[in-house]
Amino acid sequence: MFRQIEREKHAQQMKILMDRVRETEELMDKLEEEKERMKMRMKEEQQNHDKERAIREEEHKREIREQEKHHKEIQDEMRREREMFKDEMRQEKEILQIKYDTELDKLMNRIENERLNHDKERKRRENEFNEREERFKREMKEREEHQREIQDKMRQEGGTFKQDMEEMKKDKETVKKEKENMQIRYDTEIKGPREERNMREDQQKACEEKPKLLEEQHVEELKRRQGERREEYEREKERIERERREQLEDLEKRLTEEKNIGGDQQNTSEEKPKLLEEQHVEELKRRQGERREEYEREKEEKNKICSDQGENKEVAPAERIQHLFHRLHLDKHHNKLRAADVLQITEHSLQSLESCAEGQLSQTFIQKLLMMDYKARYIKTTVVNEVHIQQEDTDLSEDESDIFKYLSLSNTGTSQSERIHPMDVQMAVFHCADGFLKQLMVTKLSQCQYALPLLVPDPFTQQIEFPLWTFRQINKSWKILRNNNEIISQTQSIYKAQTPMVSFFRFGSVSSSKSHLMNSVINEKHNTFFHRNCPGSSRTRELMDGVVEIAWFCPSGKNTDKFTDCVAFCNLHGDAGDHEKQLQILTEMASVNVVLLARLDKNDRHATKIQNLFKIKKPLICLFTEDESTVIEMKKEKFKIGLKERNQSDVSEELRRTINDCLSKSSSTFRFEDVSKHSDIRVDEEYDDYCRRGREAAQQMMSLLEKKDLTELKDSFLPCQGKLWHQWSQKNKELHRPQGEETEMDISRKEAEMEIIREQQHESDISEFMMLFHKGMNSHTEHEKMFFLKWLRIRLDEHTSADLSALHHKYDEKWSTVVELKKKNDTPEQLKAEQAELERISEELEAATFGLEHIMREIGQIYESCSSVKKIKKDLQFHFSSLPSLAAQMMISGFPLELMDGDAAHVPLVWISAVLDQLIQKLGDQRVFVLSVLGIQSSGKSTMLNAMFGLQFAVSAGRCTRGAFMQLIKVSDEMKTQMNTDYILVVDTEGLRALELAGRSTRHHDNELATFVVGLGNMTLINIFGENPSEMQDILQIVVQAILRMKKVRLNPRCVFVHQNVSDVTAGEKNMEGRRRLQEKLDEMTKLAAKEEVYDADCFSDVIGFDVQKDVKYFAQLWEGSPPMAPPNPNYCDNIQQLKESIMSHASQSHGMMLTHLKDRIKDLWEALLNERFVFSFRNSLEISAYRKLETKYSKWSWSLRSAMMETEIKLHNKIENEAIHEVKVSDLQKELKTTSEEVEKSVSEFFEKDRDKDTLIQWKTSFEIKIIELQENIVREIKRKLNEVLQQRDLKKKIDAQRTHHENTLYEKSKELALKLKDRVNDEEMLKREFDSFWEESVKKILRDTPAIKDIDIMRDVREILCDVYKSVPVDRRESGDIFSVQSYSDYVKVKKSNVIEKVIGILGYGQLSREDKAQIKSLVTDVYQQTERLIQSFNISKMGYNKSLIQQLIDYIKAREIEHQDGQVKYVFKKQFFMDLVLSVFKRANKMITDQHRLFRDANDPVRYVKKRAEYYSIFQKHLHGAASAVIFGEILCQKMKEPIEQSVYKKTAGEIADEMTKNCQSLNGNRSKLEKHILRTLAEEQDFNKYMKYIHNPRDHFKRFIRDEVRRYITEKFSVSVLPKMKRNIELLQQKIIEAAHESTEHVQEKGGDDGLWLKRLTQQLSDNLIFSEKDLSGVKHNVDDFNLLEDRLNKELPAIISDISSRFNKKTFDDKLEPKFRPDELLIEHFCQCCWDQCPFCGAICTNTIENHDEDHSVPFHRVDGIQGWHYHQTEHLSADFCTTLVKSSKHFLVSEKSFKYNNYRSAGGVYAKWSITPDHSELPYWKWFVHKFQKDLEKHYSKQFKGCGEIPQGWGKVTLECAIQSLEHCFK
Repeated sequence: MFRQIEREKHAQQMKILMDRVRETEELMDKLEEEKERMKMRMKEEQQNHDKERAIREEEHKREIREQEKHHKEIQDEMRREREMFKDEMRQEKEILQIKYDTELDKLMNRIENERLNHDKERKRRENEFNEREERFKREMKEREEHQREIQDKMRQEGGTFKQDMEEMKKDKETVKKEKENMQIRYDTEIKGPREERNMREDQQKACEEKPKLLEEQHVEELKRRQGERREEYEREKERIERERREQLEDLEKRLTEEKNIGGDQQNTSEEKPKLLEEQHVEELKRRQGERREEYEREKEEKNKICSDQGENKEVAPAERIQHLFHRLHLDKHHNKLRAADVLQITEHSLQSLESCAEGQLSQTFIQKLLMMDYKARYIKTTVVNEVHIQQEDTDLSEDESDIFKYLSLSNTGTSQSERIHPMDVQMAVFHCADGFLKQLMVTKLSQCQYALPLLVPDPFTQQIEFPLWTFRQINKSWKILRNNNEIISQTQSIYKAQTPMVSFFRFGSVSSSKSHLMNSVINEKHNTFFHRNCPGSSRTRELMDGVVEIAWFCPSGKNTDKFTDCVAFCNLHGDAGDHEKQLQILTEMASVNVVLLARLDKNDRHATKIQNLFKIKKPLICLFTEDESTVIEMKKEKFKIGLKERNQSDVSEELRRTINDCLSKSSSTFRFEDVSKHSDIRVDEEYDDYCRRGREAAQQMMSLLEKKDLTELKDSFLPCQGKLWHQWSQKNKELHRPQGEETEMDISRKEAEMEIIREQQHESDISEFMMLFHKGMNSHTEHEKMFFLKWLRIRLDEHTSADLSALHHKYDEKWSTVVELKKKNDTPEQLKAEQAELERISEELEAATFGLEHIMREIGQIYESCSSVKKIKKDLQFHFSSLPSLAAQMMISGFPLELMDGDAAHVPLVWISAVLDQLIQKLGDQRVFVLSVLGIQSSGKSTMLNAMFGLQFAVSAGRCTRGAFMQLIKVSDEMKTQMNTDYILVVDTEGLRALELAGRSTRHHDNELATFVVGLGNMTLINIFGENPSEMQDILQIVVQAILRMKKVRLNPRCVFVHQNVSDVTAGEKNMEGRRRLQEKLDEMTKLAAKEEVYDADCFSDVIGFDVQKDVKYFAQLWEGSPPMAPPNPNYCDNIQQLKESIMSHASQSHGMMLTHLKDRIKDLWEALLNERFVFSFRNSLEISAYRKLETKYSKWSWSLRSAMMETEIKLHNKIENEAIHEVKVSDLQKELKTTSEEVEKSVSEFFEKDRDKDTLIQWKTSFEIKIIELQENIVREIKRKLNEVLQQRDLKKKIDAQRTHHENTLYEKSKELALKLKDRVNDEEMLKREFDSFWEESVKKILRDTPAIKDIDIMRDVREILCDVYKSVPVDRRESGDIFSVQSYSDYVKVKKSNVIEKVIGILGYGQLSREDKAQIKSLVTDVYQQTERLIQSFNISKMGYNKSLIQQLIDYIKAREIEHQDGQVKYVFKKQFFMDLVLSVFKRANKMITDQHRLFRDANDPVRYVKKRAEYYSIFQKHLHGAASAVIFGEILCQKMKEPIEQSVYKKTAGEIADEMTKNCQSLNGNRSKLEKHILRTLAEEQDFNKYMKYIHNPRDHFKRFIRDEVRRYITEKFSVSVLPKMKRNIELLQQKIIEAAHESTEHVQEKGGDDGLWLKRLTQQLSDNLIFSEKDLSGVKHNVDDFNLLEDRLNKELPAIISDISSRFNKKTFDDKLEPKFRPDELLIEHFCQCCWDQCPFCGAICTNTIENHDEDHSVPFHRVDGIQGWHYHQTEHLSADFCTTLVKSSKHFLVSEKSFKYNNYRSAGGVYAKWSITPDHSELPYWKWFVHKFQKDLEKHYSKQFKGCGEIPQGWGKVTLECAIQSLEHCFK
């Protein structure tokens, strides 16, 4: 009966509980729905806000750009004004200085003449000086008045140009001082000498030598003063310029500040800069005019001082030359101007200047020359003459109609002779350049079809230099037309070519230009030789006399060629009679000599030299400018031609015909290197020690190649890169591109084959050739190393050029034959044979190509092979780890590095990564802007890059780029901030549709290359030759598809289309039509590519931000005429400059990428390309790295919020227990969290704005901000729930607390009564003790009798009893239950539902097995039931409320309800009774310890037996009462005893939080995110090698994580107890003691102030301690305490408290945290809550845990490294063979897997739906070696565990056995880095 009632009662309770559960679930559902609605609304608002913000930002940016453009125009104008003024100042100063020096010399010459009439002369000059002095004073007075007027005017304008006025005042003072100095100098230099002459005349008879001595002293004094004056002037000039520059910067700063003002002041801000600009421009013009007038007056004064003093003395040539260098600003760079300096990106290099100041001539010349702009020689100098002209007008007389008066005026402007000659600019730069820049200059001059310096006299020593080194890189191509119309093509290095040479000389002065005449003979359309009629020419030149220039005529193989063969023409500048050495050399080496002279006269000083030319046997042609005759042959091979009054073209034709006749009869040829054989000639290669040693080192290497078959060189000297490297590359592609259903055994076999190839590479002998190369690269200085590399490249090209040319010729002929046969289509066998022959020639071409890039390729393969086998190559005299440093240094020095091997079509990833690592080590992690170029072969890609950046990529037809090369271009320091990058990385690629690859290459190769290049570049130049749509179509489709792929993997490249060889680039309508056609093609290609890539895009702008107006460039034809004599087209160079400016503009707006990111990008792109399915395979390492960093930060942010709220929870928990608060509000919790929340928000904002990966992180900013908000809400909601439970339970446990307090207080009162009773017998100690013991024993017995003892509990017994009541037929207490959490199959627990006949038959036949999905559902149910049960147990708060068997009943009922709910769902099975019983027993076995520990805490706090342990405390109180102690003393002691346990609890809670916080910072396994924790778990498992633990981790990862965290916390406390934990506990208890003492003191003051009693004192004390202690008035409610002395009470508390504190501290030890704290306050539980609130979904194939640290995340589940499927029990269908495959390998294959008896392909695994559709598994080879080690190590255990075997298709590869434990652990460190 009783059981019936109890059962009904339980059923009723269960019903109530279930109703509550349902209500709670409904409420939660509503909350979730509301939350979703809120999220959607927030998301919509956020999107709208983002759109509005984007619009506002775009408008703001546009306004800023307009303002910046306007500001830049102002700056440019100001800069031009400043430069013009500086140049004028410098020119005037230099002119004045020269004239001053000249006049000084004249003055000294006149001293002797003045002795005779010095009196008369002195008087006259004194009068003149007085007049000038008066005039000067008047001018100074007028100027001062004018200055005062200006000052008043400027002061009225508000002081805007105050600094300008101060500068003007300083200028005035400076001029005044200069005038005073001139007056002093005049007195000293004119009057002084006169007085000295007077004295010398008086003393002449006594000492005749004295005047001469004084004269010499005077001259020295004048020179000294001249030097001082010059220095003073320079200092003053620098000061003026510095102040002017500061003034301009201040003005610019003010303009910028004005422009930044917005809103209502916008109109004002637009008008004010304009007003300031106009005022400033006017002021600049006014000051410029004043300064010009000042210098004009100073010049006039000097002229007057020195007038009428004889003829000008000629300035020394050395001084003139030095002055020239000074004008060109080259004096600082003499012999120091480096190629590296001019090749870097500077502000000047981005300006296209047609005119510039003198000081910029050299820079402008170099920049234009590097771009192959032949207008580099025609740069104009900016000179302002307007003021001078205006001055002339004002000085005219009244009769303005008199032309002769105008003509009589002298031109005061800059005369022609004062301008710098263009050839002086070229030669000045040449003289100041180092060897590499000279070579680069001469190479570019040759490309511009200009004459090159052959013999160059030193401008100071006149030593003749033969710059042979500069010609080493020049190649010339020409075609010879034979008599039988056969055309022979030749390409030769010019220094090797043997050609006839025609020398031109001039004797004396002639009226005709020799250079002009030579141009008309060679190429009348181009000024090959600069002549007097060229733009910019001047009468004077300083550096060209004696220079011999050489140029070549190269025929084109046409009948119209002027010469039938290549002919050299040499031009000796200047009078040949003055340059005998040059004349001798040229006449000896020439085939024909041509002399230009006015007339021939026997008395002429050059007659002998001309006579000698006539006598020698070589042909001589004499051109007479004063003769009118046509060509006349004076004698055999001696001709004369008259030039006077003859048609220029007739003369040219006669001369050309005469030269041709002479050459046809002459067999002499000119060989370049023969020039060096002449004596007294300095050859630059011999003179430069670095160059010579570099040549010797290169020659030593080349000697090994002599007499070797060119096609066998690579196999002999570079064995690593031949067949072995190609085989390895092919195997690697096969490995990443599986065919059919490959197994891990197949993959392992391929990996083994690749290892064997690497071994073979490693075992191959390193050639002496490579040893010498390494020696040359390491034994030389940097300068010598550069020469060595240059020489080696030159010698290799020289060695291979002839054979390559022949092979190319054979290839062309064979290709023509094949084309003809294809047209006939009737000889298939012959066609097949010819095609085979063509393939053979192609292979020979590939084998014969041997350059520096192949040597570096070999070094890369040596490094990769050594890295693979992890040992040094035999006979290698250096460590292979030094090789990447060598390549990195070459990149820094400007050499390109091969990025993709064009022969193997493969990227040597290990080598490239190592080189970039070394580059980072040498340069730092610099930011680079990657510029790549893509286009059809021979479309001019490399030529465009060479012209744009002055590079030297191979451009000849026989040396087309193969693969891809990258080259660094430095950005100058002043441009780094503007461009936001440190280097430009240029990537040049092989052409698409390469002819050499015809038959071997496919569209796939082009797609691969295009995808790689487009993905790598921040900007890609798409190079298109011409406008033919058919030519464009293929490349456009390739490019669009590549860009589409980038878009799908969240890469955002930019592209610019470049149309080359467009005939008319000036026609705007034609360009618009071309752009429209290109846009249509792009849209069409986008649609095609979108279909192929399964992407929704209708037009090109849907894929990429593209402006057809700005991002399409049209280039003019490269050549201005027909090659080979045509120069580059200047329009082409202008187009190059415009494109360069556009690129740099894009670079300044781009963030580029760091070198570390570049390395990762290369790796990601190439690995994705290897897998063929690019988008499916792409793993963006940068994004992965950035996201991991973000997750780690999120972990720290979440911990900050949790730890802050944990402190709040403890504080509020104490207040609730103390009944200080009765309600918990969300607003109060949010207020407590506000400070920490704001700090976290600030940290989040700073992270997304300032982190180096901010551009990548920005895509997650919004989602993570929302997640932070949601986290805060969840934390607040969870804390509120916990505190509400405490509130509810507080009322329920009042009875328990009241009973305990009643017993304690009763004992205090009765002991007090006993003391008063025995007060008279205080001296009888034994009797008192007996009485107290008797009292104590009786009292304790009574308490034990009234309060039953709390017994130990047996959870499993109670569970079994309840189960027995429910399932009476099952003897639960006797059966053995299994652990349902570790079972392998749930088949024994279920019965499969049979809804039809087929299923019933299947069930009878025994095939009704659970599917893998069914098992996953049951496992999920089991796991979730345990987690929810654990939460319910914690909510019961057993440590405070006590244990009751009904709690077990509630939990079992909950489990039963979950089972029924699951069965009623859409499942194909029902549970047996055994499932429910095993589930319950398994859950409670796990929960047993938790419940028992909480029960123990409750028992320790409430068991009556505890009073027996407190006898000493009560006896102490008894004695104090007995001896009549004051009530304050006794109350103080009771108070301390009451606070003992709360103090201890508070210290443990506080310390637990601090330990958890410290572990998140200092513990290696817990100081990151969940991924890092997993790495440490896997490492620990590997070290322990416990298979059972592995299985628990694999199947129940969350539980294993919890166990690991608990173990880590225990270990940390144990190891760090004395150094960290104990000090924290002591510090916390000391702080708490101090708070109690302060609270007691404040309570005493409060009571004394208010006049209260002890109740008020106690209330005040507990209020102040309510945040820190669970201690309230109710704890002393039954203790009578009539305290009247509160000071004594405070003193007693202060004395007793230290003993209490000491007693508590003495019990601190390593094991007390579990004993003293509730689970929710323990450090391990705090950390578990932090780390385990994340995603725990496991891969449906291998069981790997999703690494997302956010629970219920929106993204697909993912994990960087998957496992072997067999670990999870996957096996092959209808076999017992476990799978040995990785998920990442399977998803590339076409294998199948079963889901609910349905088959799905792995490469389309998402189609299986369910959990499969929610996982993103990247197909690659990123498997973790760790799991290979695990499977091999525990193979037998796994086979036993799953009752299956690794056999058949699942056989474990032997290679897995090579993975050691150390390698496995090391792979963890690398992969989880």
